[in-house]
Amino acid sequence: MEEEEMGKATEGDEISDFSSLPEGVVAKILSLTTPSDACRSSAISRTFHAAAQSDIVWDKFLPPDWELLISLRKPSNLNFDPISSRKKEIFFSLCDNPVLIDDGNKSLSLEKWSGKKCIMLGARDLSVVWGDTPFYWVWKHRPDSRFAEVAVLLNVWWLEIRGRISCRMLSPKTTYAVYFVFKMRRRNYYGFDIDPADATVGILGTENQRKSVCLDPYLKNPRPRYDNVPFVIRPRSEDMAGLEQPQKRHDGWFEIELGEFQSGDGDDEVEMSLKEVKGTTGKIGLVVEGIEIRPKLSCSVV
Repeated sequence: MEEEEMGKATEGDEISDFSSLPEGVVAKILSLTTPSDACRSSAISRTFHAAAQSDIVWDKFLPPDWELLISLRKPSNLNFDPISSRKKEIFFSLCDNPVLIDDGNKSLSLEKWSGKKCIMLGARDLSVVWGDTPFYWVWKHRPDSRFAEVAVLLNVWWLEIRGRISCRMLSPKTTYAVYFVFKMRRRNYYGFDIDPADATVGILGTENQRKSVCLDPYLKNPRPRYDNVPFVIRPRSEDMAGLEQPQKRHDGWFEIELGEFQSGDGDDEVEMSLKEVKGTTGKIGLVVEGIEIRPKLSCSVV
């Protein structure tokens, strides 16, 4: 039927007004664009507005495996009905409300401008050195976290956190950036303004990208970091000069970019790590929510 409509619409003279095309044809055209283009096109005409709501359009913008991923969710962790909801509603719900999957240890959301997948590995899905030793780390529920538990640092000299993810969980052939998502116990943290942390990101089995980052979100306002800390060493904040600083997210957490990589379309695994193992001072007060992998550039902070 759509083929017949397309044929009728394109016979004869060149079409000067796309609004005269049948709605089904417009929907087919919009499905070949991007979510942002489809939304903007709604203002062109009534035909475009109607076409831009079509399941034909938004089904193309959803990842092909979205239903499989949703089946891995925690019970009652959806704001839509996978069967009866319109595809546009499903798309924007997945953009605005990350869904917990993999026993609640990961979250899935979509990048609003492209529909590409964003995955966050929760703290329980990461390898935290000494994370199972209550003297060094404790696991707690926080109402401001999307996950059931976060990791809270009590005291370590050796900080090392690692994560892995299969490229099959990501959108293929996409440049992804990797972000460490965290907070500090603002009135009781110490040791992150002295030595930079080392970050690595890359496909397992290849040479990883390496960079140094600053984990202290209050580097320019040092006073809160020493409240309730029994000893104070003069900070060497000059070591952090020129390093990337943590940025505050819309959800209230901080993030720092660890690196980027290009996803393939096979079974490659991505490995990421963050560590500070120089051992010049102890570290306390870090609260780890997880590591987020999202498309580079166009995906805004959530």
